[in-house]
Amino acid sequence: LKEPRVVGAWEWHQDYGDWYQNGCLLPTMASGLIAVDRATRENGCLQLLKGTHKFGRVEHGRFGQQTGADPERVEVAKQRYEMVYFEAEPGDVLFFHANTLHASAPNTSDKSRWSLICCYNKATNNPYREHHHPCYTPLEKVDDEAIKRIGAKGADASLAFMEPDEDATTTGTKAK
Repeated sequence: LKEPRVVGAWEWHQDYGDWYQNGCLLPTMASGLIAVDRATRENGCLQLLKGTHKFGRVEHGRFGQQTGADPERVEVAKQRYEMVYFEAEPGDVLFFHANTLHASAPNTSDKSRWSLICCYNKATNNPYREHHHPCYTPLEKVDDEAIKRIGAKGADASLAFMEPDEDATTTGTKAK
């Protein structure tokens, strides 16, 4: 979320830099950025270094106020790889590899720049340790009529798709 004239920026990083710390062994993942508002260079659109997904994981650490990729490697990459700006209209989507170096600049305009970022990971790359994101739970297939049987009042115990009181996503604790 970037409101107008907000000086904050996201430093250069790889999304796998975080996911690695969360216990994912492989970078078999991708991110999808969906533009909610128009994204321009003036309002801090996403910047990517084309081809940097081939680097593998770059060391990440605390640099200034944020966690980001090794600044020395980023500077060399910026000299050798093409910078691409994701200038987008609302509804445009960009998918990129979890090892792609990317950042966003401050919003110097009078327009907001909101986006939604979705991260995708192979189920076989389930994190090996607990962290702030829930681990994967296999989905149980139900017949097509199940949604009709539930109706507006909710499901009985035999038809429940999930138990909100036990779901780590809503409670912040490990599911039972």
